[in-house]
Amino acid sequence: MSSPGVQTVGVERGDAGSGSPGSRRELNRGSDVVDGIPVRWVAPDGAATGTAIWLTHLGGSTDQTQPMLGRLARRGFLAVSFDPPGHGRRGDGSPPWQLVGYVLASFRRRMWPLLGQTTLECLRVLDWADDRFEVGGPHVAGGVSMGGDVAVALAGIDERIARVSALVATPDWTRPGMHTVEDEPQLIDQGKADSYAQWFYDRLDPITHLEAYERAVAISFHCGSQDRHVPSEGAQRFRSALVQRDPSVVERVRVTTYEGLSHLDGARDDRLYTDALNWLAPTPQRPVPDRG
Repeated sequence: MSSPGVQTVGVERGDAGSGSPGSRRELNRGSDVVDGIPVRWVAPDGAATGTAIWLTHLGGSTDQTQPMLGRLARRGFLAVSFDPPGHGRRGDGSPPWQLVGYVLASFRRRMWPLLGQTTLECLRVLDWADDRFEVGGPHVAGGVSMGGDVAVALAGIDERIARVSALVATPDWTRPGMHTVEDEPQLIDQGKADSYAQWFYDRLDPITHLEAYERAVAISFHCGSQDRHVPSEGAQRFRSALVQRDPSVVERVRVTTYEGLSHLDGARDDRLYTDALNWLAPTPQRPVPDRG
């Protein structure tokens, strides 16, 4: 059953659980550089049962992914993240808001290559993680805003990915109706893509490559009902289009909207992270004692 103020489209949230033995695990942490990509990882003290990649938002860094990496590791995953191009340790030292403003000023020409490059770098990082840690087991992916966009795109090109959680994110890189995040939002002029940007869009945009998701991959979108920067309509449309192609998608792709949340609110609300965690790393429900 959904919580008050939360509407779920798709499967029920019956895999949400708490108090698992894995929540008490000690964690190991480390960092590395993989072909110039700064990577951070967190692992349980003991054999990991799968690999999770969690990605930051536009203007973010791996520093901001650490809490979620820790939560994933406590569920038994080797959890990894990296700084996308121009972010974190790959930035020029400018404040994050400058990067955000630069990208949004010419969204399609600058954001589409950023999404595409980050998606392709996920392949490199996961290959490295597989070679170094030899975990085996399932691979899952998730992220916030831009990071969620990338996680969905990654699932379209990497069949290792079994589950995806995308927070305040979209499968439609054109983002119809995208507004600024100020108190008085303004519709963003996304500009035009150049040939380089168009190349990434033509090959990786999820909603124009529905055939790539006609496999056993479970995807969960977590959206704010008042999000005008990344409207939930894109996720709804993606799911509906997949259901038309394959009715079984009803059981493995869901869209959850959280009442009253804007884009920034959704990116900060722990309910979204908890629901995403329970989707990526389901734990059995504890039986309810019979008090009759």
